[in-house]
Amino acid sequence: MKVSLLKLSLLLFFNVPIFAQQGIYLLKPARIFDGESIHENWQVLVQKEKNIAVGENLKIPQNTEIINLPNTTLLPGLIEGHSHLLLHPYNETTWDDQVLKESRAERIVRATVHAKNTLMAGFTTVRDLGTEGADYDDIGLKQSIEKGIIPGPRMLVAGRALVVTGSYGPKGFQSDVTVVQGAEEADGTDNLSKAVRTQIGKGVDVIKVYADYRWGLFKDAQPTFLASELKLVVDIAKSSGRDVVAHASTEEGMRRAIMAGVKTIEHGDGATAEIFKLMKEKDVCFCPTLAAGDATSQYKGWKKGQEPEPERIQLKRKSFKEALASGVKICMGGDVGVFPHGENAREMEMMVEYGMKAINVLQSSTSVNAEVFKLKDLGNIKAGYLADIIAVQGEPEKQISTLKNVIFVMKNGIIYKK
Repeated sequence: MKVSLLKLSLLLFFNVPIFAQQGIYLLKPARIFDGESIHENWQVLVQKEKNIAVGENLKIPQNTEIINLPNTTLLPGLIEGHSHLLLHPYNETTWDDQVLKESRAERIVRATVHAKNTLMAGFTTVRDLGTEGADYDDIGLKQSIEKGIIPGPRMLVAGRALVVTGSYGPKGFQSDVTVVQGAEEADGTDNLSKAVRTQIGKGVDVIKVYADYRWGLFKDAQPTFLASELKLVVDIAKSSGRDVVAHASTEEGMRRAIMAGVKTIEHGDGATAEIFKLMKEKDVCFCPTLAAGDATSQYKGWKKGQEPEPERIQLKRKSFKEALASGVKICMGGDVGVFPHGENAREMEMMVEYGMKAINVLQSSTSVNAEVFKLKDLGNIKAGYLADIIAVQGEPEKQISTLKNVIFVMKNGIIYKK
């Protein structure tokens, strides 16, 4: 059998065994989590890129390849809600040095490895929320995956992201020194309008704004964009069918973003019961990024499990508890890149540790994220949906850590891990 140049390059350079092109497969696990609930003894019939039948005692067409997956749970391909494929952990290289010293070529090469690791970990889709100084390289990465040049998850990308002038970084240089910024500076009606429309024209899927940042008088987090500026961004984005997501951790920053009509609040460390009530009323989803705060606290010297939790971690626990009590919609997103790509399930473990039921975490990582991100035919294992399917040994609804050991990955009906 001839092996295409693409397959050979994937095998040699990425060590990704693609077992077959799209075909007809019958997947036979012990159980299936379909994006909503668990079903014992169900099977999935896949033809080309879609699931064509799901349930018990399926009629099997001729030439079907049967794949037995005993003692496993099948799940929809997991959806990462907050990723930065063009970043790597800050304990390896600081954020400033990645933005200022790493070449674009190095960052792109690293991102191809990150994309592969993410897919092999069972995350078949990511929402990538900013290139952090790498211009629009996330769009090129996305297109390379779509064309089959490299293996990776399907991507929703935010490009450069938007910040107000003077708020973001890198900082600390002599006043007449200009350095590359980690996001695009734009404010005021004319500049913001042009920036949003330019990013849309470049091909972003979502607009990201920093509704607050550490630019206060005492280097504390304070609101950045005015309420009217945020509303302008949302109105322009919505006219193109796109949503806006907001980095926000202060009460006022979150309030302005929520009232402007953003789709998700990222981080939300300082959110209160009142803020979560407002989010629920306005149908704004909360993306807590618990694992990023946990990782950065450890990078700064906190010995987890040996020392008391620092104030930031206590605040995270408190805000997440408030979110659960409020009934606000919660999407799973870890801010991956702050910690290693491929270890995305850390966020899911922490969501359970902080009080969320494992079955709800599974929903958050599949059907909820698919709904919030407007991902058609993803997030569920249903007939007619895209065949993004993973398998793990054991029962993740009882032990969420099983998701750290994915043994089968299918994306668009193609098997990447078996």
